[in-house]
Amino acid sequence: MNKMTVRDADLAGKRVLVRVDFNVPLDGKTITDDTRIRAAIPTLKYILDQSPKALVLMSHLGRPKGERNPDMSLAPVVPALAEQLGVQVAFADDCVGESVENAIAELPEGGVILLENTRYHKGETKNEGNFASQLAKHGDIFVNDAFGTAHRAHASNVGVSEHLTAVAGMLLEKEIDYLANAIEEPEKPFVAILGGAKVSGKIDVIEALLDKVDTLLIGGGMANTFFAAQGREMANSLVETDALDIAKDLLAKAGDKLKLPVDQRIANDFNNDAENKVIEATEDVPEGWESLDIGPATITAYAEALDGAKTVVWNGPMGVFEMPTFAQGTIGVANALAEETTKGAKTIIGGGDSAAAVEQAGLADKMSHISTGGGASLEMLEGKVLPGLAALKDK
Repeated sequence: MNKMTVRDADLAGKRVLVRVDFNVPLDGKTITDDTRIRAAIPTLKYILDQSPKALVLMSHLGRPKGERNPDMSLAPVVPALAEQLGVQVAFADDCVGESVENAIAELPEGGVILLENTRYHKGETKNEGNFASQLAKHGDIFVNDAFGTAHRAHASNVGVSEHLTAVAGMLLEKEIDYLANAIEEPEKPFVAILGGAKVSGKIDVIEALLDKVDTLLIGGGMANTFFAAQGREMANSLVETDALDIAKDLLAKAGDKLKLPVDQRIANDFNNDAENKVIEATEDVPEGWESLDIGPATITAYAEALDGAKTVVWNGPMGVFEMPTFAQGTIGVANALAEETTKGAKTIIGGGDSAAAVEQAGLADKMSHISTGGGASLEMLEGKVLPGLAALKDK
């Protein structure tokens, strides 16, 4: 995938309109995790170094469903962004209209402004032409740096590109380099690790990966559905009963490429302090108990399966990692991945819960790449063409 990036564009004296991903978690007006703001800084600093006329930033936050909702205002981002960028940041209380155009026109040379939540308008998620053209009025060139919404055809990432030359920011460029290129031409051995709660949301990913990987390691709640499909009694474990036939088909198709846990940590209640024990994956789960993590023998087996891998993609935790008792599998796999990275493997974490788990384990800087978009990275693993990437100008 060879797309034009911000480095290929002449930005001097231009109004640069950037789609960032500032969809940060808020507690009232307090940002509880500023990772997404920090991730955008290299692109924004690069643009400011090119002497633009103005830097105009747009993002969504939450799901206000086309209406103004003060709880989902981007206003709290302004002080955090100004501190990270080291410059003053203005704020527009809307993202389209005359007042916004005036606010941009009044900026000092090279000034920065953040527009209000694009999803306050119904035209955003509908990729409505008139709304997109109003957004496009704010810039002379468009930079998309929001991978988290690249799988959605919205006005602020796809619609505007019909009016302005669209190039990738550095964050998006990195996602393309790692995810697209790892999937299109992975260095072998290629191992994928899939976890999380459900098989149903990952059927297409599993099918796409089975053609490409040498080994596919399964953990998390989705493993229970595979076990149930094999006829094992899973008691209170999370099992998708309507996905059993699909799980059977996938097992038949995968042969020995697909590895299931060899043991599981089960508990007699869904809480951190419940009584828990490890059982082999050949045993039925006792009545009233449920599987909440992979067991120690599986951690060892999966570390062995990862040994010597050249490309590893991981999406979804191995257990209920939010509870320390049942985070051992996820942390164990994260440690094994960190070890492989030091040996030269390209390790790619597919956003969402996996990224949170790696951060929580303090191993984020030990991975080659942590994707900023869970849903987008999954669709990329499926081999889908993401609208937000397709809209970028080819080199």
